[in-house]
This record gives sequence, structure tokens and C-alpha cells, in this order.
Amino acid sequence: MSKLSNLITKLCPDGVEFYPLEELFDIRNGYTPSKANPAYWTNGTVPWFRMEDIRQNGRILSDSIQHVTPEAVKGKLFPANSIIIATTATIGEHALIIADSLANQRFTFLTRKVNRVSELDPKFVFYYCFVLGEWCKSNINVSGFASVDMTKFRAFPFPLPPLPVQREIVRILDTFTELQAELQAELQARWTQYEFYRDMLLTFPERERERERERFAGWLWGRFVISWTVSVSLLRNTTAWRERTRTMGRMAYRIM
Repeated sequence: MSKLSNLITKLCPDGVEFYPLEELFDIRNGYTPSKANPAYWTNGTVPWFRMEDIRQNGRILSDSIQHVTPEAVKGKLFPANSIIIATTATIGEHALIIADSLANQRFTFLTRKVNRVSELDPKFVFYYCFVLGEWCKSNINVSGFASVDMTKFRAFPFPLPPLPVQREIVRILDTFTELQAELQAELQARWTQYEFYRDMLLTFPERERERERERFAGWLWGRFVISWTVSVSLLRNTTAWRERTRTMGRMAYRIM
């Protein structure tokens, strides 16, 4: 029996409890400070996350591409180890933010409630949000602009296994993530190698291509001259000769 199975048997033999999302997390929307106020954006130091950050830098983020100034912050920053999950536009995409930060209005922040911090491993929450993200894609309000049904979102059942179980799940999934990254790197290396040899095999030096074109043109012209000479000797002064002349003339025009 695996270590995970042993932990589950020992620590939660009757199963894992699930809680509505809003009982475990503070749920708040991100926002965009006014672009009309330069004081909010000039020389900013506060991370402000957008979907571009996930696309460019992955799903565990400590800094953002764009920053805002402390003057742009309404109240408090969202604390480190919060989750951002897209509840509009690119619905279901999420990341673990390991720095105090802001994000735009496309994202909803999930921050562990103060009384739940010691019960929830941030990486476990991160991994389970892949399940939440898929659920979001199937629970959308499509009136006007597509967005997640937030009433259902707040009631989404989230598991709370004992902390040792969470950490073992994280350990296993971290291992698979590392293996996946190694596999992707290997596949990329093999693809680069394939492209190199493909191009090398299918690309001839320019001089060689010119010689091939010249040899082919010479062969084609020789065939044309032979055909023309035979036609003249056999078909001169006949109706067939005149038709042959028109045909060969059109061929010569195309070759020229």
C-alpha cells in the first residue's frame, strides 16, 4: 500500500470532508487602477497580474510584468499564497501568487481565511484549482459577457483532507510536474534536431541548384531541337506540318 493510501486509511478512514468555497476562502475580485492617473502607474513597485503573466511565466508567480504604485491600492494588497482564477474571458485559468499583489478584474482572488491558514497547504489548493477551473468552464452566465456563475462558485464543494494527506498529494504531483517539464524539454530538443536534419536533407547549396536547373534546361532544349528537326523533315509542306509548327511555337514561347 502506498504512503498516500496509508495516510488516508489512518487519518480519514471515513472519507474527506468538503466545504463550500466561501467557508474556506475570502473571495474578492481583482481590479484595474485608473489608467488616466499616471501616479498609479509611473515607477510602480506593486505586482499587478494579468493573463499575460500566466502565459509568459507559468502558474506559480512571484512577480508580474506590469506594476502599480502603492497609491493605486484600494485598502490592502491580496496576501501571498493566494490563488487567482479567471472568472471572465479565459475562464478557469489560474495561478498561485507567492507575493503580496493585485490583479486585474478578469481574476477572482481566493485567499485562505485566517482560521483556515493552518489547515490548507497553498500548493494543495493550487492543484485542486485545476478541478475548480474545469468546473468553472461548465458553469457560465452567457448574458452579454461570459462569466462564471458566482453564486454557484461560492458554493463549490472544496475538499479539506488532513494536512499530511495534502502534503503527500503535493509531493506526488510536484514529482509528476518535474517529469513533465523534463519530457517537454526532451521533446523540444528532439523537435529542434528533427528540423535541423530535415532542412539539411532538403536544402541544396545554391550553386548546385543552379547547375541542376542548367542541366535540366539543356536537356529540355535538346529534346525540343530533336523533335523540331524530325518534324521538319517529315511534315514539311503538309497540313500536319502547319499544325505541328503552331504547337512547337507555343512550346517554345512557354519555355522562353
